[in-house]
Amino acid sequence: MGLTLAEKIFSRASGTEAVAGDYVVAKIDVAMAHDGTAPLAIEALRDMGVDGVWDAGRIVLVIDHVAPSPAEGSSRLHMLMRDFAKKNGIRAFYDVGSGICHQLMVEQGHVRPGFLAVGADSHTCTYGAVGAFGTGIGSTEMAAVFASGELWFRVPKTIRIEVSGAPPEAITPKDITLHIVGLVGADGATYKAVEFCGPVVEQMSVEGRMTLCNMAVEMGAKTGLVNPDEKVRQFYAGEDAELLRSDGDAEYEKRIEVDVSGLEPQVAYPPRVDDVRPITEVEGVEVDQVFIGSCTNGRLEDLRAAAKILEGRHVAEGVRALVIPASRQVYLQALREGLLETFIRAGCVVCSPGCGPCAGGHMGVLGPGEVCVSTSNRNFVGRMGSRDAKIYLASPLTAAASAVSGKLADPRDFL
Repeated sequence: MGLTLAEKIFSRASGTEAVAGDYVVAKIDVAMAHDGTAPLAIEALRDMGVDGVWDAGRIVLVIDHVAPSPAEGSSRLHMLMRDFAKKNGIRAFYDVGSGICHQLMVEQGHVRPGFLAVGADSHTCTYGAVGAFGTGIGSTEMAAVFASGELWFRVPKTIRIEVSGAPPEAITPKDITLHIVGLVGADGATYKAVEFCGPVVEQMSVEGRMTLCNMAVEMGAKTGLVNPDEKVRQFYAGEDAELLRSDGDAEYEKRIEVDVSGLEPQVAYPPRVDDVRPITEVEGVEVDQVFIGSCTNGRLEDLRAAAKILEGRHVAEGVRALVIPASRQVYLQALREGLLETFIRAGCVVCSPGCGPCAGGHMGVLGPGEVCVSTSNRNFVGRMGSRDAKIYLASPLTAAASAVSGKLADPRDFL
């Protein structure tokens, strides 16, 4: 019997033939923590009596969640991270304005195909877009990784999701991943590896696959994966590296077929990520804020999509439209292409690279009763501020159309 991609990665990392259900101690290729989790890991490391880290070259620290700092408390945490990075010689330290951790991990090459990567953030599963096993862990676990470079795992079973059909106009990877989350459910893939495949996935860019894998955790998955191909090789400038892939006779716990032919733009209705409905069922809801950005949809192709709708149009009166590029590199390219000017002329607020309002830290915190259309990945109660606010998750196209309309709108009416 062949092995899945997840089993192959754990076999390499543990030095054994690891199959689903096995418990293994695996060597970590790269570990990441951000300002929401790194301070706790640093304090836990100190409580363990450990002075130093296992490998400064394999640790990445990012200040992105509440950046720039809006309060003294946040500033103190940022200072703690800067001091820790300097003391331990951690060169992969990304300060305020560099971008979102998951974008930087892939964009800057810290993650490679076949890597076992851990991050003190649940959306570390994003790295599956390049064929790496990325998974979120707690801050105390991260402290153990900082100290030893190893961690134990139970090798997950894999659910194979094949996406086929011809996506209609205005259907983006975000619509597809929302549709899948709606089909599988918030706990339908708990502690499983979700392997996305099929002709539609093969046609996606690496950026689109990052969006797809980013939301695997919203199904309860341990990670999301796409078997790496020539697009991934070219993403790493043609780097001649072995690309681990699932075997043709690999054993899957379940196979799910998803045909996206005829799919409408999708919206996740608050407060559940898996309460997904076609835009025609929810359009017309009045909107106070639109957020285009996050580790789900702050990449260049997302900004291009939003600009396509906002070009020559203006944000509706009474609507705040925030655009936040996922990294400095994305910001600069968007500047070169004139996308930022398009957003500003349309009445949007363009902010510095980072997570922005996604986790309710700053730059767009919602007040009581306010409604937001967001391209991020979660719409839980209180996620972006007030517990009385409502968050609708959608694609950059749907978000941009809603900003112009002042209410949830079908992007197909604007293309």
